Amino acid sequence: MVTATPDASSLAEVLDRILDKGIVVDVWARVSLVGIEILTVEARVVVASVDTFLHYSEEMAKIEQAAIGATPGVPA
Repeated sequence: MVTATPDASSLAEVLDRILDKGIVVDVWARVSLVGIEILTVEARVVVASVDTFLHYSEEMAKIEQAAIGATPGVPA
């Protein structure tokens, strides 16, 4: 008799979970030398199914609008 351990997951199960829930990686880095900014890196990586992305994209847009201090509906 073969029993599966609770920790074991197949690649298909992992991909299904990632596409269902999604993953967001948000990176922001600044490199400066003697008070002079040399390099700024901003990156946002989103991995999700199209359905999940569409579900959350409106909320993400609201968060970005609030972060830049703009009022929704008013051009920045």
